[in-house]
Parts: sequence; structure tokens; C-alpha cells
Amino acid sequence: MTKLEDNIKAVKDILISEDILVFEFKSLEGKKFAIIYADEIANKFLLGELVIKPLREVKKDAPLEEVKLLLASPELKDGSKTEDAVSAISNGDGVLFVDGESDFFIIGLKAPPTRAVAEPPTQVAVKGPREGFIEDIKTNVALVRKRLKSKDLVIKNLTSGERSDTMIALVYIEGVCPKGLAERIQREIEENTIDFIPDSSYVSQFIEKRPRSIFKSCGTAEKPDIFCAKVSEGRVGILVDGSPIALTVPYMLVEDFQSVEDYYTCSYRSTTLRVLRLLAVGVGILLPALYISAQLFKIQIIPFKLLLKISSSVAGLALSPSVEMFLTLFVLEVLTEASIRMPKYVGLALSVVGALVLGDTAVKAGIISTPAIIIIAFSAICLYAVPALVETSATFRWIFLIVGGSIGPFGAVLLVAYLICYLVSEQSYGVPLVAPFAPLIMSDLFDAMVKANMFTLKNRPTVLKSKEKVRLKGNENK
Repeated sequence: MTKLEDNIKAVKDILISEDILVFEFKSLEGKKFAIIYADEIANKFLLGELVIKPLREVKKDAPLEEVKLLLASPELKDGSKTEDAVSAISNGDGVLFVDGESDFFIIGLKAPPTRAVAEPPTQVAVKGPREGFIEDIKTNVALVRKRLKSKDLVIKNLTSGERSDTMIALVYIEGVCPKGLAERIQREIEENTIDFIPDSSYVSQFIEKRPRSIFKSCGTAEKPDIFCAKVSEGRVGILVDGSPIALTVPYMLVEDFQSVEDYYTCSYRSTTLRVLRLLAVGVGILLPALYISAQLFKIQIIPFKLLLKISSSVAGLALSPSVEMFLTLFVLEVLTEASIRMPKYVGLALSVVGALVLGDTAVKAGIISTPAIIIIAFSAICLYAVPALVETSATFRWIFLIVGGSIGPFGAVLLVAYLICYLVSEQSYGVPLVAPFAPLIMSDLFDAMVKANMFTLKNRPTVLKSKEKVRLKGNENK
């Protein structure tokens, strides 16, 4: 027989924090109980209604099975090891000890603070659903279940992080997901030994095949409709507790040029916007480098009338074109970082300082030319046409700027060729990063840069190697 005090001491010797509370009580006939829980994340109302009230009727000599029958919690587990009790308490559950028993019950009492479901800031939609993921994994799973009611939907619950014990959910559709993909991702998550996982970006680095690559190998989604659409194509979705950003694997680069509204609007409009996004990213990366290299090496490629305007603007500047462009881009990056992290009440003043004091005054003082400011500003706007690629695109803008300013247009062309070769060699779990263009898969081109109507997209993407290839049956006449 185990005394109640011995069980409490075994747990409290490990969980020494003062917010780990112990509530001892008795039944009407004198049988002793103790429940241990974390003060901030356990629901005390459920504790009273589901545990304390029912147990008041327990007889003094009642066996453990009879105590279990009286507990009204739908989340009830048996436990025998102290480590299991410590883990449950840390996760927000309550652990009920019965006097004279070594075994215990784990009761679901979690009530962590969460925010309401709202539209995510980076995937705003004019048409379509406006719900977005939040930091609570149970809410996120519920949003997925709300849309995917299939009997084949599989959700595997994992934990990772030796100290954080973060919950992770793998989401896929059995019979659609490629064979072995979910098991492979599960194994790679379980093999990591990091202490703390605060966000899904940590998990993405564990499952990336080339962690030092400048290109990511996991797709991201902040809206459940996007997430469910990718899962239904044959991908594996990953939800991480504490993160509003879900991951999808495998990933293709073309996904970032597709918007949520592409599937809720006319296919011709969607195709036009996709091409526009591709052109915008290309202009955003290459324009500063081409402007410098044209000024320094190939001035004849600039139209004559435009050249006259540029010459009048740069006349009398103390800085070389390369240094001028570097300085302008540096100021833009500093202003961007400062505007993100400054208090919002200071943001307006920062905009005034950046636009008037640094911009206008620098032009009048002859430090920076007007064309340089226009080019850098337009380049920054173009990059944000595809928000998911801003980090990668901004890095390449610096690289192209260095190469274009030092070697000229020929160096920029060589760098583009190298970048294309590098992209062609990249893969994400067996799926080429630039599919369906390399290798060329004709059937998948109807939902790449071109957006065909839904009746043309009868099959799932071939490159994902889904078990069930057909997703739209019938309607052959359309």
C-alpha cells in the first residue's frame, strides 16, 4: 500500500515550481484523494465538476476501479510511472492520486490561454474563407476536421522537444498520401533531440534535406482551406502547438506564386496574376543589379532619352554608382527592419524621417540620385508581390547587386544560369523543386503558372505520386 503523501512527494521532488498546486480532499466517508495540477493552464471549474463532486460519494473501502467509474471526464487515462504524471501535469492535465494506491489517473483539464480565430495577416483574401490558424494545436486540428470530414483522414499526435514537450500533429489522407512519406517524416521528427521547440520553423529545419540551402523545402500555410487543399492533393501536413503557421511536405516552388484567391476567381484572371507575380519577383531581384551594370559596363543598353535623364540626375554625385546603390539599399533594409520592430506610435514619425529627411535631403545634397531611390523602392514593392519568398528574394537581390556591380551584365547572366541549374537539382522528398517545369510534366502544367478551370484538373498532380490519382470523377462532357 502506498501512502498519499509518498505519491505527492515523488511528484513535487521533480516539479519544484510554486505554481504546481496540490489539492487534497476526502469523500464523505473519509477516503483520501489528492490532485496535482498546474495553476495557470488547468481548468478549475472542470476539476470541481468532473472530479471533486463525483468523488464525494466514494466509500472508504472502494477499489480503484470503482473510483474510475465515478470520474466524469471524457479524457481519462491510467498511469503508474512518476514520469507520466510529471509530463501530464506540465501539459495542463490533472493527476489524481488515491490513498493506498500506487497507480493514478490522468484527467484532461487543459485550458491554456488562446486567441480567437482570425484572418492571418500575410494571406489576406478578398474572396473565400477568412479563418486562419492560431497558436493552439487543438483549435487548428478542429479547423482541419471542419473541412476534411473524410473517414480516411489520419492525424498522428507526436511530441518533440526534451524540455518543451511540444505537441505535433501529422495530417494526411490514407490512400492519397504516397506510401511511406508520413512514416519517414514521423521518424525524422522523433529522432531530433532539441530541448525547446517554440515554432514550426524549428520542425521544418529538422525535416529539410538540405538545411543550408537558401531555398526552403517545406511549404507553409496560415489558412485551413489552403492547408486542406494541399493535404487532399497527397501532401503531409504538420501542425505544431504554439505556431499559427502549418507546414506541408513535399514542397514545390510554384506553390508560392499561387494565391488563395486563384481558386475562387476566374481562371484567366488567376493566370494573369500568377505571371505578374513571377515577373515582379524577377524585376525585384534583377533591376538594381542591371541598373548598376548598365551604368558601369554597358551604358548603350539604356535608351538614349532615358540615358539623358539619368545623366542629368547623377551629374555631380560624389559617390560611384555601385556605392550609391549599396547605400540606398542599405538604408531601405534598415528602415524596413526598424519599422517592423518599432512601437506603432513611432512608425509614422519613422516614415516621415525616412521619406523626407533621408530621401529628399540626400537627393538635394547630391549624395543619392533620384533614379536610385526609384529603382530600390520599386524593387522592394515587387518582392512583396510574393510574400512567402521575400527572405530568399531579398538575399538574392544583394548577391546580384554585388555581381552586377563588379563583373557587369555578363556576371549577372552567369549567376542566373547557375541559379537555374541549382534549382533544377533541388528536391523535396523526391519531388523536384521546380516541377512541373523540370522535369516537364504536361498534365501538371494546367495548375502551375497557368490556372485552368476545375473540370480540366480532374487528376491530382502527377509529380506528388499520390496513390489515388483521380480527384474529379464524371463530368466528362465538360
